[in-house]
Amino acid sequence: MTVTDRTRDTASPPGRGGAGLRLPLILAACCLGQFMNVLDASVVNVALPVIARDLGFDAHNLQLVNNAYTVAVCGFLLLGGRLADIFGQRRIFLFGVGLFTLASVVGGAADAPLTLVLARAFQGLGAAVMAPATLTVLGTTFTGPGARAKAFGWWSAVSGVAGAVGVLAGGVIIHWFSWRWIFLVNLPIGLVLFATVRWVVPETRPRRTGSGRGLDLPGAVTVTLGLMAAVYGVAEAHVHGWGSVRVLGPLLAGAVLLAAFVVIQARFAAHPLVPLGVFRNRSVAAANLVAFFGIAALFSTFYFFTLVLQQVLHYSPLRTGLSYLPLSLGIALGGWGVARLVPRTGPRPILLGGLGLSAVALFWLSAVDAGAAYTGSVLGPATLLGFGMGAVLNATTNAATAGLPAHQAGLASGLLNTTRQLGSAVGLVTLAALSAARIDARAAEGAAHTDALASGYGLALAGAGLFALAGLVAALFVPVRKQSSPSQGDPEKVAA
Repeated sequence: MTVTDRTRDTASPPGRGGAGLRLPLILAACCLGQFMNVLDASVVNVALPVIARDLGFDAHNLQLVNNAYTVAVCGFLLLGGRLADIFGQRRIFLFGVGLFTLASVVGGAADAPLTLVLARAFQGLGAAVMAPATLTVLGTTFTGPGARAKAFGWWSAVSGVAGAVGVLAGGVIIHWFSWRWIFLVNLPIGLVLFATVRWVVPETRPRRTGSGRGLDLPGAVTVTLGLMAAVYGVAEAHVHGWGSVRVLGPLLAGAVLLAAFVVIQARFAAHPLVPLGVFRNRSVAAANLVAFFGIAALFSTFYFFTLVLQQVLHYSPLRTGLSYLPLSLGIALGGWGVARLVPRTGPRPILLGGLGLSAVALFWLSAVDAGAAYTGSVLGPATLLGFGMGAVLNATTNAATAGLPAHQAGLASGLLNTTRQLGSAVGLVTLAALSAARIDARAAEGAAHTDALASGYGLALAGAGLFALAGLVAALFVPVRKQSSPSQGDPEKVAA
Protein backbone atom coordinates (compact mmCIF):
# COMPACT_ATOMS: atom_id res chain seq x y z
CA MET A 1 0.00 0.00 0.00
CA THR A 2 1.36 3.37 -0.93
CA VAL A 3 0.35 6.71 0.43
CA THR A 4 -1.08 8.73 -2.40
CA ASP A 5 -3.28 11.13 -0.53
CA ARG A 6 -4.26 12.20 2.90
CA THR A 7 -7.64 13.18 4.25
CA ARG A 8 -8.70 14.93 7.39
CA ASP A 9 -11.38 13.53 9.58
CA THR A 10 -13.54 16.62 9.66
CA ALA A 11 -16.00 15.21 12.19
CA SER A 12 -15.60 16.35 15.76
CA PRO A 13 -13.38 14.01 17.75
CA PRO A 14 -14.80 12.24 20.79
CA GLY A 15 -16.01 14.68 23.38
CA ARG A 16 -18.61 17.38 23.87
CA GLY A 17 -16.74 20.39 22.49
CA GLY A 18 -17.93 22.07 19.33
CA ALA A 19 -15.65 23.76 16.82
CA GLY A 20 -15.69 27.01 18.79
CA LEU A 21 -14.10 25.29 21.80
CA ARG A 22 -12.24 22.53 19.97
CA LEU A 23 -9.97 24.79 17.89
CA PRO A 24 -8.55 26.76 20.84
CA LEU A 25 -8.03 23.47 22.68
CA ILE A 26 -6.13 22.04 19.71
CA LEU A 27 -3.91 25.12 19.73
CA ALA A 28 -3.43 24.82 23.50
CA ALA A 29 -2.49 21.13 23.22
CA CYS A 30 0.10 21.81 20.51
CA CYS A 31 1.60 24.69 22.46
CA LEU A 32 1.69 22.68 25.70
CA GLY A 33 3.41 19.78 23.93
CA GLN A 34 6.06 22.08 22.51
CA PHE A 35 6.43 23.83 25.87
CA MET A 36 7.24 20.48 27.53
CA ASN A 37 9.80 19.66 24.84
CA VAL A 38 11.72 22.93 24.97
CA LEU A 39 11.39 23.44 28.72
CA ASP A 40 12.91 20.06 29.45
CA ALA A 41 15.88 20.79 27.21
CA SER A 42 16.81 23.86 29.28
CA VAL A 43 15.51 23.30 32.81
CA VAL A 44 17.98 20.50 33.52
CA ASN A 45 21.02 22.78 33.08
CA VAL A 46 20.38 24.59 36.36
CA ALA A 47 20.08 21.29 38.25
CA LEU A 48 23.21 19.57 36.89
CA PRO A 49 25.50 20.36 39.86
CA VAL A 50 22.92 19.01 42.34
CA ILE A 51 22.25 15.93 40.20
CA ALA A 52 25.99 15.23 39.99
CA ARG A 53 26.31 15.34 43.78
CA ASP A 54 23.24 13.22 44.54
CA LEU A 55 23.77 10.48 41.93
CA GLY A 56 27.55 10.41 41.84
CA PHE A 57 28.24 11.59 38.29
CA ASP A 58 31.85 12.44 37.55
CA ALA A 59 32.86 15.57 35.61
CA HIS A 60 33.04 13.74 32.27
CA ASN A 61 29.88 11.64 32.50
CA LEU A 62 27.67 14.51 33.67
CA GLN A 63 27.44 15.83 30.11
CA LEU A 64 25.60 12.61 29.17
CA VAL A 65 22.52 13.89 31.00
CA ASN A 66 22.13 16.53 28.30
CA ASN A 67 23.78 14.71 25.40
CA ALA A 68 21.56 11.63 25.68
CA TYR A 69 18.52 13.87 25.21
CA THR A 70 20.03 15.96 22.42
CA VAL A 71 21.36 13.01 20.42
CA ALA A 72 18.04 11.15 20.60
CA VAL A 73 16.03 14.23 19.61
CA CYS A 74 18.23 15.08 16.64
CA GLY A 75 18.46 11.51 15.47
CA PHE A 76 14.74 10.76 15.40
CA LEU A 77 13.14 14.10 14.45
CA LEU A 78 12.98 13.44 10.71
CA LEU A 79 11.57 9.97 11.26
CA GLY A 80 9.14 11.33 13.85
CA GLY A 81 7.82 13.91 11.41
CA ARG A 82 7.33 11.32 8.69
CA LEU A 83 5.52 8.95 11.06
CA ALA A 84 2.86 11.62 11.63
CA ASP A 85 2.33 11.79 7.86
CA ILE A 86 2.06 8.01 7.46
CA PHE A 87 0.31 6.72 10.57
CA GLY A 88 -1.82 9.70 11.60
CA GLN A 89 -1.11 12.87 13.54
CA ARG A 90 -3.20 12.11 16.64
CA ARG A 91 -1.86 8.58 17.03
CA ILE A 92 1.76 9.72 16.81
CA PHE A 93 1.13 12.76 19.02
CA LEU A 94 -0.30 10.48 21.72
CA PHE A 95 2.61 8.06 21.42
CA GLY A 96 5.11 10.89 21.86
CA VAL A 97 3.30 12.34 24.89
CA GLY A 98 3.02 8.93 26.55
CA LEU A 99 6.68 8.03 26.01
CA PHE A 100 7.92 11.44 27.15
CA THR A 101 5.80 11.34 30.30
CA LEU A 102 6.80 7.80 31.24
CA ALA A 103 10.49 8.56 30.70
CA SER A 104 10.13 11.68 32.88
CA VAL A 105 8.78 9.60 35.76
CA VAL A 106 11.68 7.14 35.43
CA GLY A 107 14.14 10.06 35.38
CA GLY A 108 12.61 11.60 38.48
CA ALA A 109 12.88 8.30 40.34
CA ALA A 110 16.42 7.49 39.12
CA ASP A 111 18.86 6.29 41.77
CA ALA A 112 21.87 5.73 39.51
CA PRO A 113 23.56 7.68 36.68
CA LEU A 114 22.77 5.03 34.03
CA THR A 115 19.07 5.10 34.84
CA LEU A 116 18.89 8.86 34.46
CA VAL A 117 20.86 8.85 31.20
CA LEU A 118 18.60 6.17 29.69
CA ALA A 119 15.51 8.06 30.85
CA ARG A 120 16.82 11.21 29.19
CA ALA A 121 17.40 9.29 25.94
CA PHE A 122 13.80 8.04 25.93
CA GLN A 123 12.60 11.54 26.78
CA GLY A 124 14.46 12.69 23.67
CA LEU A 125 12.80 9.99 21.59
CA GLY A 126 9.37 11.05 22.86
CA ALA A 127 10.17 14.69 22.10
CA ALA A 128 11.37 13.78 18.60
CA VAL A 129 7.98 12.21 17.89
CA MET A 130 5.91 14.87 19.66
CA ALA A 131 7.58 18.07 18.37
CA PRO A 132 6.90 17.61 14.64
CA ALA A 133 3.42 16.28 15.45
CA THR A 134 2.51 19.60 17.10
CA LEU A 135 3.40 21.53 13.95
CA THR A 136 1.68 18.97 11.73
CA VAL A 137 -1.56 19.34 13.69
CA LEU A 138 -1.41 23.14 13.49
CA GLY A 139 -0.64 23.11 9.77
CA THR A 140 -3.54 20.78 8.92
CA THR A 141 -6.04 22.40 11.29
CA PHE A 142 -5.46 26.12 10.74
CA THR A 143 -5.21 26.45 6.97
CA GLY A 144 -6.20 30.06 6.28
CA PRO A 145 -3.37 32.64 6.24
CA GLY A 146 -4.61 34.66 9.21
CA ALA A 147 -5.48 31.70 11.42
CA ARG A 148 -2.27 29.94 10.42
CA ALA A 149 -0.15 32.98 11.33
CA LYS A 150 -1.84 33.33 14.71
CA ALA A 151 -1.46 29.63 15.50
CA PHE A 152 2.19 29.60 14.52
CA GLY A 153 2.64 32.84 16.44
CA TRP A 154 1.46 31.24 19.67
CA TRP A 155 3.50 28.09 19.00
CA SER A 156 6.64 30.09 18.26
CA ALA A 157 6.17 32.34 21.29
CA VAL A 158 5.77 29.30 23.52
CA SER A 159 8.86 27.65 21.97
CA GLY A 160 11.05 30.63 22.75
CA VAL A 161 9.57 31.41 26.15
CA ALA A 162 9.95 27.81 27.32
CA GLY A 163 13.72 27.93 26.85
CA ALA A 164 13.99 31.03 29.01
CA VAL A 165 11.36 29.90 31.53
CA GLY A 166 13.33 26.68 31.96
CA VAL A 167 16.07 28.59 33.73
CA LEU A 168 13.53 30.29 36.02
CA ALA A 169 11.71 27.03 36.72
CA GLY A 170 14.97 25.23 37.42
CA GLY A 171 16.04 27.89 39.89
CA VAL A 172 12.70 27.83 41.72
CA ILE A 173 12.53 24.02 41.87
CA ILE A 174 16.11 23.66 43.10
CA HIS A 175 15.61 26.43 45.66
CA TRP A 176 12.31 25.21 47.12
CA PHE A 177 12.00 21.52 46.22
CA SER A 178 14.20 18.74 44.83
CA TRP A 179 15.83 18.32 41.44
CA ARG A 180 13.60 15.25 40.95
CA TRP A 181 10.59 17.52 40.47
CA ILE A 182 12.18 18.86 37.30
CA PHE A 183 11.14 15.51 35.81
CA LEU A 184 8.19 14.49 37.98
CA VAL A 185 6.24 17.67 37.22
CA ASN A 186 5.82 16.30 33.68
CA LEU A 187 3.51 13.55 35.00
CA PRO A 188 0.40 15.70 35.70
CA ILE A 189 1.14 17.86 32.66
CA GLY A 190 1.53 14.81 30.46
CA LEU A 191 -1.71 13.24 31.69
CA VAL A 192 -3.67 16.43 31.00
CA LEU A 193 -2.04 16.76 27.57
CA PHE A 194 -2.72 13.11 26.67
CA ALA A 195 -6.41 13.46 27.56
CA THR A 196 -6.72 16.75 25.64
CA VAL A 197 -5.07 15.37 22.51
CA ARG A 198 -7.23 12.25 22.65
CA TRP A 199 -10.37 14.37 22.96
CA VAL A 200 -9.88 17.27 20.56
CA VAL A 201 -7.18 16.56 17.95
CA PRO A 202 -8.64 15.17 14.69
CA GLU A 203 -6.96 12.16 13.12
CA THR A 204 -5.46 12.12 9.63
CA ARG A 205 -5.70 8.92 7.67
CA PRO A 206 -3.67 7.91 4.64
CA ARG A 207 -5.50 6.64 1.60
CA ARG A 208 -3.84 3.33 0.75
CA THR A 209 -3.68 1.89 -2.73
CA GLY A 210 -0.78 -0.57 -2.64
CA SER A 211 0.97 -3.13 -0.47
CA GLY A 212 2.90 -0.91 1.92
CA ARG A 213 2.63 2.24 3.93
CA GLY A 214 5.54 3.90 2.22
CA LEU A 215 7.95 3.96 5.16
CA ASP A 216 11.48 4.16 3.76
CA LEU A 217 13.28 1.88 6.25
CA PRO A 218 16.82 2.12 4.72
CA GLY A 219 16.49 5.90 4.63
CA ALA A 220 15.11 6.01 8.18
CA VAL A 221 17.98 3.90 9.54
CA THR A 222 20.77 5.81 7.75
CA VAL A 223 19.50 9.31 8.57
CA THR A 224 18.73 8.43 12.20
CA LEU A 225 22.11 6.82 12.86
CA GLY A 226 23.88 9.51 10.81
CA LEU A 227 22.34 12.38 12.72
CA MET A 228 22.93 10.68 16.07
CA ALA A 229 26.60 10.06 15.24
CA ALA A 230 27.13 13.61 13.97
CA VAL A 231 25.46 15.26 16.96
CA TYR A 232 27.33 12.99 19.38
CA GLY A 233 30.63 13.98 17.76
CA VAL A 234 29.75 17.67 18.01
CA ALA A 235 28.70 17.27 21.66
CA GLU A 236 31.92 15.42 22.58
CA ALA A 237 34.05 18.18 21.03
CA HIS A 238 33.32 20.39 24.03
CA VAL A 239 35.15 17.92 26.29
CA HIS A 240 37.75 16.22 24.07
CA GLY A 241 38.52 18.82 21.38
CA TRP A 242 37.91 18.70 17.65
CA GLY A 243 41.06 16.67 16.92
CA SER A 244 40.14 13.78 19.24
CA VAL A 245 39.33 10.32 17.84
CA ARG A 246 36.19 10.38 19.99
CA VAL A 247 35.06 13.41 18.00
CA LEU A 248 36.41 12.72 14.50
CA GLY A 249 35.23 9.08 14.51
CA PRO A 250 31.53 9.84 15.07
CA LEU A 251 31.68 12.85 12.73
CA LEU A 252 33.14 10.74 9.93
CA ALA A 253 30.63 7.96 10.53
CA GLY A 254 27.81 10.49 10.54
CA ALA A 255 29.02 12.03 7.26
CA VAL A 256 29.18 8.61 5.56
CA LEU A 257 25.71 7.62 6.79
CA LEU A 258 24.16 10.93 5.78
CA ALA A 259 25.77 10.69 2.33
CA ALA A 260 24.30 7.19 2.00
CA PHE A 261 20.93 8.60 3.03
CA VAL A 262 21.04 11.20 0.24
CA VAL A 263 21.90 8.51 -2.32
CA ILE A 264 19.05 6.31 -1.08
CA GLN A 265 16.59 9.20 -1.31
CA ALA A 266 17.74 10.21 -4.78
CA ARG A 267 18.04 6.80 -6.47
CA PHE A 268 16.64 3.86 -4.57
CA ALA A 269 13.74 4.80 -2.27
CA ALA A 270 10.29 4.12 -3.74
CA HIS A 271 8.76 6.30 -1.01
CA PRO A 272 11.56 8.63 0.18
CA LEU A 273 11.60 9.65 3.82
CA VAL A 274 12.70 13.11 2.60
CA PRO A 275 11.80 13.74 -1.05
CA LEU A 276 14.75 15.86 -2.15
CA GLY A 277 12.45 17.92 -4.33
CA VAL A 278 11.18 19.63 -1.18
CA PHE A 279 14.38 21.70 -1.20
CA ARG A 280 13.39 23.16 -4.57
CA ASN A 281 10.86 25.12 -2.54
CA ARG A 282 12.98 28.23 -1.89
CA SER A 283 10.98 29.23 1.15
CA VAL A 284 11.53 25.86 2.85
CA ALA A 285 15.25 25.75 2.02
CA ALA A 286 15.99 29.35 3.09
CA ALA A 287 13.83 29.15 6.22
CA ASN A 288 15.67 26.06 7.45
CA LEU A 289 18.96 27.88 6.97
CA VAL A 290 17.59 30.84 8.93
CA ALA A 291 16.40 28.45 11.65
CA PHE A 292 19.86 26.89 11.94
CA PHE A 293 21.64 30.20 12.54
CA GLY A 294 18.83 31.80 14.55
CA ILE A 295 18.56 28.93 17.01
CA ALA A 296 22.36 28.66 17.18
CA ALA A 297 22.30 32.25 18.42
CA LEU A 298 19.31 31.98 20.77
CA PHE A 299 20.02 28.73 22.58
CA SER A 300 23.72 29.46 22.92
CA THR A 301 22.69 32.71 24.54
CA PHE A 302 20.58 30.87 27.13
CA TYR A 303 23.71 28.97 28.20
CA PHE A 304 26.16 31.89 28.29
CA PHE A 305 23.67 34.41 29.65
CA THR A 306 23.15 32.08 32.62
CA LEU A 307 26.90 31.87 33.18
CA VAL A 308 27.27 35.64 32.99
CA LEU A 309 24.54 36.14 35.59
CA GLN A 310 25.85 33.48 37.98
CA GLN A 311 29.64 33.59 37.56
CA VAL A 312 30.29 37.19 36.51
CA LEU A 313 27.49 39.08 38.27
CA HIS A 314 27.28 36.42 41.06
CA TYR A 315 23.50 36.02 41.06
CA SER A 316 21.87 33.11 42.90
CA PRO A 317 20.01 30.47 40.83
CA LEU A 318 16.67 31.98 41.88
CA ARG A 319 17.72 35.53 41.01
CA THR A 320 19.15 34.25 37.73
CA GLY A 321 15.79 32.72 36.88
CA LEU A 322 13.95 35.93 37.73
CA SER A 323 16.40 37.88 35.55
CA TYR A 324 15.16 35.88 32.57
CA LEU A 325 11.64 37.28 32.85
CA PRO A 326 12.24 40.25 30.46
CA LEU A 327 13.74 37.89 27.89
CA SER A 328 10.80 35.51 28.24
CA LEU A 329 8.27 38.32 28.00
CA GLY A 330 10.04 39.76 24.97
CA ILE A 331 9.92 36.41 23.16
CA ALA A 332 6.22 36.04 23.91
CA LEU A 333 5.39 39.55 22.72
CA GLY A 334 7.57 39.24 19.65
CA GLY A 335 6.10 35.91 18.55
CA TRP A 336 2.52 36.88 19.24
CA GLY A 337 2.83 40.49 18.12
CA VAL A 338 3.94 39.78 14.56
CA ALA A 339 1.23 37.17 13.94
CA ARG A 340 -1.00 39.74 12.23
CA LEU A 341 1.88 41.16 10.19
CA VAL A 342 3.15 37.96 8.58
CA PRO A 343 0.09 37.43 6.32
CA ARG A 344 0.34 41.05 5.14
CA THR A 345 4.07 41.40 4.61
CA GLY A 346 5.27 37.83 4.19
CA PRO A 347 7.93 36.39 6.51
CA ARG A 348 11.02 38.00 4.97
CA PRO A 349 10.68 41.56 6.39
CA ILE A 350 9.89 40.10 9.82
CA LEU A 351 12.96 37.86 9.66
CA LEU A 352 15.25 40.70 8.61
CA GLY A 353 13.99 43.02 11.33
CA GLY A 354 14.02 40.38 14.07
CA LEU A 355 17.50 39.11 13.27
CA GLY A 356 18.83 42.65 13.04
CA LEU A 357 17.43 43.49 16.49
CA SER A 358 18.82 40.24 17.88
CA ALA A 359 22.32 40.93 16.53
CA VAL A 360 22.34 44.42 18.08
CA ALA A 361 21.15 43.00 21.42
CA LEU A 362 23.79 40.26 21.46
CA PHE A 363 26.68 42.61 20.69
CA TRP A 364 25.36 44.92 23.43
CA LEU A 365 25.10 42.03 25.88
CA SER A 366 28.64 40.87 25.08
CA ALA A 367 30.03 43.98 26.79
CA VAL A 368 28.73 43.00 30.27
CA ASP A 369 31.50 42.84 32.89
CA ALA A 370 31.74 42.29 36.63
CA GLY A 371 30.79 45.87 37.42
CA ALA A 372 27.71 45.99 35.21
CA ALA A 373 24.33 46.95 36.67
CA TYR A 374 21.35 44.85 35.65
CA THR A 375 19.11 47.76 34.69
CA GLY A 376 21.77 49.52 32.66
CA SER A 377 23.58 46.65 30.93
CA VAL A 378 21.34 43.56 30.97
CA LEU A 379 17.67 44.54 30.99
CA GLY A 380 17.75 46.44 27.69
CA PRO A 381 19.55 43.88 25.51
CA ALA A 382 17.66 40.96 27.08
CA THR A 383 14.30 42.54 26.25
CA LEU A 384 15.43 43.52 22.74
CA LEU A 385 16.78 40.03 22.08
CA GLY A 386 13.54 38.44 23.27
CA PHE A 387 11.37 40.57 21.01
CA GLY A 388 13.62 40.04 17.99
CA MET A 389 13.89 36.28 18.41
CA GLY A 390 10.18 35.91 19.13
CA ALA A 391 9.45 37.51 15.77
CA VAL A 392 12.05 35.31 14.06
CA LEU A 393 10.61 32.09 15.51
CA ASN A 394 7.14 32.97 14.23
CA ALA A 395 8.20 34.01 10.72
CA THR A 396 10.60 31.06 10.32
CA THR A 397 7.84 28.56 11.13
CA ASN A 398 5.58 30.16 8.53
CA ALA A 399 8.26 30.20 5.86
CA ALA A 400 9.47 26.65 6.52
CA THR A 401 6.01 25.14 6.07
CA ALA A 402 4.79 27.33 3.20
CA GLY A 403 3.78 26.01 -0.20
CA LEU A 404 3.83 22.30 0.66
CA PRO A 405 0.94 19.83 0.22
CA ALA A 406 -0.82 18.51 3.30
CA HIS A 407 0.79 15.08 3.09
CA GLN A 408 4.23 16.70 3.57
CA ALA A 409 3.28 18.70 6.68
CA GLY A 410 5.03 16.24 8.98
CA LEU A 411 8.09 16.23 6.72
CA ALA A 412 8.38 20.03 6.87
CA SER A 413 7.89 19.97 10.65
CA GLY A 414 10.53 17.30 11.11
CA LEU A 415 13.00 19.18 8.89
CA LEU A 416 12.49 22.43 10.79
CA ASN A 417 12.85 20.84 14.22
CA THR A 418 15.91 18.86 13.10
CA THR A 419 17.53 22.02 11.78
CA ARG A 420 16.84 23.80 15.05
CA GLN A 421 18.31 21.00 17.13
CA LEU A 422 21.42 20.86 14.97
CA GLY A 423 21.77 24.62 15.19
CA SER A 424 21.55 24.58 18.98
CA ALA A 425 24.13 21.77 19.26
CA VAL A 426 26.64 23.14 16.74
CA GLY A 427 26.25 26.71 17.94
CA LEU A 428 26.79 25.87 21.60
CA VAL A 429 29.82 23.64 21.03
CA THR A 430 31.48 26.13 18.68
CA LEU A 431 30.99 29.09 20.98
CA ALA A 432 31.96 27.07 24.07
CA ALA A 433 35.29 26.23 22.44
CA LEU A 434 35.94 29.88 21.58
CA SER A 435 34.93 30.98 25.07
CA ALA A 436 37.18 28.42 26.78
CA ALA A 437 40.16 29.45 24.65
CA ARG A 438 39.63 33.13 25.50
CA ILE A 439 39.28 32.40 29.23
CA ASP A 440 42.52 30.37 29.24
CA ALA A 441 44.35 33.10 27.32
CA ARG A 442 43.19 35.85 29.67
CA ALA A 443 44.09 33.74 32.72
CA ALA A 444 47.56 33.17 31.28
CA GLU A 445 47.93 36.94 30.93
CA GLY A 446 47.27 37.29 34.66
CA ALA A 447 43.71 38.59 34.48
CA ALA A 448 41.46 38.15 37.51
CA HIS A 449 39.26 35.07 37.35
CA THR A 450 35.99 37.00 37.04
CA ASP A 451 37.46 39.27 34.36
CA ALA A 452 38.69 36.25 32.39
CA LEU A 453 35.24 34.69 32.58
CA ALA A 454 33.56 37.93 31.49
CA SER A 455 35.92 38.16 28.51
CA GLY A 456 35.29 34.56 27.44
CA TYR A 457 31.54 34.71 27.83
CA GLY A 458 31.47 38.09 26.10
CA LEU A 459 33.27 36.60 23.11
CA ALA A 460 30.71 33.79 22.97
CA LEU A 461 27.82 36.26 23.02
CA ALA A 462 29.47 38.26 20.26
CA GLY A 463 29.77 35.00 18.31
CA ALA A 464 26.04 34.48 18.83
CA GLY A 465 25.56 37.94 17.33
CA LEU A 466 27.50 36.79 14.26
CA PHE A 467 25.19 33.76 14.00
CA ALA A 468 22.25 36.17 14.00
CA LEU A 469 23.85 38.17 11.18
CA ALA A 470 24.42 34.96 9.21
CA GLY A 471 20.72 34.20 9.64
CA LEU A 472 19.92 37.69 8.38
CA VAL A 473 21.87 37.00 5.18
CA ALA A 474 20.01 33.70 4.74
CA ALA A 475 16.69 35.52 5.22
CA LEU A 476 17.39 37.56 2.08
CA PHE A 477 16.69 34.39 0.09
CA VAL A 478 13.22 33.83 1.61
CA PRO A 479 10.70 34.71 -1.13
CA VAL A 480 8.34 37.62 -0.68
CA ARG A 481 4.82 36.39 0.03
CA LYS A 482 1.94 38.74 0.70
CA GLN A 483 -1.75 38.26 1.34
CA SER A 484 -4.12 41.14 0.93
CA SER A 485 -5.89 40.40 4.18
CA PRO A 486 -4.78 38.45 7.19
CA SER A 487 -8.18 36.87 7.59
CA GLN A 488 -9.09 36.34 3.99
CA GLY A 489 -10.13 32.78 3.38
CA ASP A 490 -9.75 31.67 6.98
CA PRO A 491 -12.04 28.73 7.61
CA GLU A 492 -10.93 28.65 11.22
CA LYS A 493 -10.23 31.43 13.67
CA VAL A 494 -7.74 31.24 16.47
CA ALA A 495 -8.73 32.66 19.81
CA ALA A 496 -6.57 35.68 20.47
